[in-house]
Amino acid sequence: MKNNEMKDIDELIKETLSQEEAKFYEELDEQNLIEMFGGLFKAKNSWLIIAMNIVNIVALVLLIYVIMQFLGTDNTNELIKWFAAGCTCMSLMIMVKLFSWMQMDKNALLREIKRLELQISSLAGKIR
Repeated sequence: MKNNEMKDIDELIKETLSQEEAKFYEELDEQNLIEMFGGLFKAKNSWLIIAMNIVNIVALVLLIYVIMQFLGTDNTNELIKWFAAGCTCMSLMIMVKLFSWMQMDKNALLREIKRLELQISSLAGKIR
């Protein structure tokens, strides 16, 4: 039932908007996960996302190397060193992923704020 109400509200908003505003409103629709990930590379800081993905790939390759070394040694001191290196690689990868998820969440919030601003301006135009 909520889905029908949302469609009705969207239709009412589109009726009050000009063609240009309606096109902009359509662009602000909800995105799936792949579209959200792609949106990271269209933002102002896309260079940072690219650099962080490169760091993530390097950390993954390094983690694979560390795991191979960890499994190939019998010395306890070396096992501890390789384990610490593996934990460091995984921590780095987790931090990069968390940063990306936070950026996707920020973009979704900004999109919703823009939708609200558009709805408010539409209602203000109706009142006048």
